[in-house]
Amino acid sequence: MSEKVWVGIGLAGQFFFTMRFVVQWIATERNRRSVIPESFWYFSIFGSLILLVYSLYRKDPVFILGQAFGTTVYLRNLFFIHKEKKDASSAAS
Repeated sequence: MSEKVWVGIGLAGQFFFTMRFVVQWIATERNRRSVIPESFWYFSIFGSLILLVYSLYRKDPVFILGQAFGTTVYLRNLFFIHKEKKDASSAAS
């Protein structure tokens, strides 16, 4: 792939990663208190995975470690969110 394509991939990853803050800001403003919506974690994962691919292409070990660790944290948060939903639906039944 050309360098321009890789820069486009990196920018797309950064866009999705930035969108997590936009959705968090909107949710907080609507609720008039600090809120982290579930979509925050999906944007985090999607953005960090794209940035991880870009950092692998760039062979940047600092960027690679940061994105790999972040992706693990975001996935873990979603695991707990879905577990809590499952437990709540089981308790309601």
